[in-house]
Amino acid sequence: MSQTLNASTLLAVPLAPLVGSALAGIFGTTLGGNWIGRRLSHSFTILGVLVSFILSAMTLKSVAVDGAYFNETLYTWMVVGNLKMEVGFLVDSLTAMMMVVVTFVSLMVHIYTIGYMEEDQGYNRFFAYISLFTFSMLMLVMSNNLLQLFFGWEAVGLVSYLLIGFWFNKPTAIFANMKAFLVNRVGDFGFILGIGLIAAYAGTLNYGEIFAKTGDLAGMQFPGTSWMLVTVICICLFIGAMGKSAQFPLHVWLPDSMEGPTPISALIHAATMVTAGIFMVARMSPVFELSDTALNFILVIGAITALFMGFLGIIQNDIKRVVAYSTLSQLGYMTVALGASAYSVAVFHLMTHAFFKALLFLAAGSVIMGMHHNQDIRWMGGVRKYMPITWITSLLGSLALIGTPLFSGFYSKDSIIEAVRFSQLPAAGLAYYAVLAGVFVTAFYSFRMYFLVFHGKERFDQNPDSHHGHDHHDDHHEPHESPWVVTAPLILLAVPSVIVGFLFIEPMLFGDFFKGVIFVDAAKHPAMAELAKIFSTPVGMALHGLQTPPFWLALAGVAAAYYMYMVNPALPAAIKARVQPIYTLLENKYYLDWINENIIARGARALGVGLWKAGDQALIDGAVVNGSWKIVGWISGLVRWFQSGYLYHYALVMILGVFVLMTYFVWLNK
Repeated sequence: MSQTLNASTLLAVPLAPLVGSALAGIFGTTLGGNWIGRRLSHSFTILGVLVSFILSAMTLKSVAVDGAYFNETLYTWMVVGNLKMEVGFLVDSLTAMMMVVVTFVSLMVHIYTIGYMEEDQGYNRFFAYISLFTFSMLMLVMSNNLLQLFFGWEAVGLVSYLLIGFWFNKPTAIFANMKAFLVNRVGDFGFILGIGLIAAYAGTLNYGEIFAKTGDLAGMQFPGTSWMLVTVICICLFIGAMGKSAQFPLHVWLPDSMEGPTPISALIHAATMVTAGIFMVARMSPVFELSDTALNFILVIGAITALFMGFLGIIQNDIKRVVAYSTLSQLGYMTVALGASAYSVAVFHLMTHAFFKALLFLAAGSVIMGMHHNQDIRWMGGVRKYMPITWITSLLGSLALIGTPLFSGFYSKDSIIEAVRFSQLPAAGLAYYAVLAGVFVTAFYSFRMYFLVFHGKERFDQNPDSHHGHDHHDDHHEPHESPWVVTAPLILLAVPSVIVGFLFIEPMLFGDFFKGVIFVDAAKHPAMAELAKIFSTPVGMALHGLQTPPFWLALAGVAAAYYMYMVNPALPAAIKARVQPIYTLLENKYYLDWINENIIARGARALGVGLWKAGDQALIDGAVVNGSWKIVGWISGLVRWFQSGYLYHYALVMILGVFVLMTYFVWLNK
């Protein structure tokens, strides 16, 4: 039984957070005269997101159980020739799942923020921003056309800029938000080219109408070249995803965005902004399926990101940066799944990752609060007995992240590794070994952080900069458990981090959940069909997982971290001394920041200065603008000399004219 969803109910989903954001942002700040205090500000925004979450959950139930569906235009903004620019919603199983994930994680972050931002001056402004972020993300995932998707895409970029630079008095925060904004513009340039090509050749921006014309698009060539048009479209769209979903080499903004407050790290890096690119490629699967070249490109980029960003996580000492590099690595895994045409696996990992990564970020924030705003894991240790709830939820999140059987991360991560193994694309071999090696790396850096923070001897009294951070506290260094507004979201996120993979792997990967939403050409890309053959039950998969290489690699990573940081803590320093060049390379993040700042930025600046001096000053100002008035002045000066007003001047000119004409005719008749 298929039923249609109510447009007004769906409209309330993004609008509820927008109203909360407007109330807190206008009346809770100096902009509107601080009419409402902190309590009303957080109440309005949390209520907005709660309403949104409840409606999203009801929508998901209608879609999954009753087969409900919605695809309508709500408002036509502009019609240009045959091209309609509209606001509309497409709500199917993919959208409904994303709506629930976005609103649930956002709700947890809102509640958590009450405790985390308690002492901050910009409390109400922060709540306004995170609600506005939620609205932007919902508009992105609910859109039924590329124009609205692009609006949501740019809106999350803008709000992330405001959030990363939230503490605008810190120079590092201002640098980080500018970096995020500029790197995303590079990706968005590719994205808008892709959208422009679709508008030009398909004549529409509506998803359904684009997919109906894939047959025509598949046969076209890009004008003036031998390239397939669809390959160019897919690569341009994916460059947009590389910026937003932080894929190599456009990943450089994400670790620096840790300058924002911790709740926003969880919101940007867990369920929302960075997964927008993954969602977009999955949504456009009928187009991506037409180009093996684009899928190979996606596989290679994902493999590089999954492995090489993981290496950087090993040497980080800032608790939030370790989690940030793990996000980069996991986004690489999702991208690899997209390249292997296992779109449903990528989206499944997006969902499981959203819960355990939000949990890890919020747990990291809880540790930072308990440690009086110290973020350096070298000056922690033994925190377990002081912060039991934070400890146990962190452990569950870490176990999910490394893919422990029965935990949610295991089902999605192992499915990605298997899907790549079955892929027949040329780049699949490279990607398979990259994601396999990434399992060991992930386990190692995750448990390095876990052991250094929660176990071993206490080191907080040895911290050389005990007044580190934006807040100064007294010299009482003993950690303390965070208040319930911080620990409650941790517990609520720990539950799906453990069970959601077990519950949903069957319907999402091998059932009809994504039927008619995600399209795979099974003849050319058999990965999903092969996965379905070997899957038995979630329990069977977990038992089989105990015999597979990923499990033993993860176990080896945990064991190595335990030995190096608990049993023999002198070993890391000895290894570092032996491999100093490699350590220096990792410390400098493969010198990509240096290349961006010293070669690309300076090159662009030199080009800009050159264009300004040669083009603007010399050519436009000098030749065209100044040159034109100089020529006019010179001609008018000449004409003025002839137009003197004296009769004998005119008589002389006439005699000279007659003389010139006579001479000319005599010369002609010779």
